[in-house]
Amino acid sequence: MTALDPGWLLEEFCAFERTLALRTAIEMDLFTQIGAGANTISKLAAASKASERGLRVLCDLLTVQGHLSKKGWRYQLTLNSRFYLTRASPAYLGSAVKFLASDAVIGAFCGLRRAVKRGAGPRMCLDWVEYARSMAPVAERFADMAAAALKIESARPMQVLDLGAGHGLYGLAIAARNRLAHVFALDLPQVLRIAVRNASRAGLRDRYHALPGDALKADFRGPYDLVIAANLTHHFDAATNLRLFQKSRRALKRGGRLAVIDCVWATDRVSPSRNAALALNLFASNPRGAIYTFQDYASLLRSAGFRSVRRTKHSDFDRWMVTALR
Repeated sequence: MTALDPGWLLEEFCAFERTLALRTAIEMDLFTQIGAGANTISKLAAASKASERGLRVLCDLLTVQGHLSKKGWRYQLTLNSRFYLTRASPAYLGSAVKFLASDAVIGAFCGLRRAVKRGAGPRMCLDWVEYARSMAPVAERFADMAAAALKIESARPMQVLDLGAGHGLYGLAIAARNRLAHVFALDLPQVLRIAVRNASRAGLRDRYHALPGDALKADFRGPYDLVIAANLTHHFDAATNLRLFQKSRRALKRGGRLAVIDCVWATDRVSPSRNAALALNLFASNPRGAIYTFQDYASLLRSAGFRSVRRTKHSDFDRWMVTALR
């Protein structure tokens, strides 16, 4: 920015309006309805059973935001909206807003000033069933990248433990690449029901095994060739992660691997830039949550008895995965 302009600041002050407007449109399924032909306010009101006045101001803001376009009195989807926000699209990501911008998350940020003064936010009770249900479309691409980065052989028998499996997509991506891999998914019983459903949809149910329990308390059984901890370690402090890594090492075969798939800070702790938002989210909602550098992970993993700790070598996925050899 080369000239003084308070406009950007006023937009920042009102950024919550953008999020809640988009969440409302997704909750009302407006993008799907517009894509199906309800492209005027009167048609959209009939399809959504909402007021014309409310829809008009909402759709006009969505147009200004770039989620819709408008010609005369007709609204049209943009390419991104058609691809990511209509349920007819196989790339639909709209469900993620139910978890990422839930009332609980927004409420935690409303108490951010208090959390900053205290040094920690409250322990927010997250809906992990909603996480498993809503975040699966977002995770699909990353799960496939992780499986590729791990270089899973297509014909070698494998026993894989997926810790905090959630939607199960990380384990399922491995099972899809290796027809002899059996995946054991550990999570809460109500969450595992969604993972098992995803395994059935993928045609992998016969090689997908549910292990109901809490990763911090349950017996991991084993031994395994690979243990996956995907989007799990950022919920815990260093001491808890050390115990989790120790349990994982004991559950691995000699020469087995632990794959920690999570955000990884650079040493400056401001890059990658997207990590900063997650770090603040964790601070506001979880007194134990944190994002770690590769050096942090390496220290914890070696303390847990692992050797040959390294990042992956798969495009930019080294910012997301750390592997350790037993």
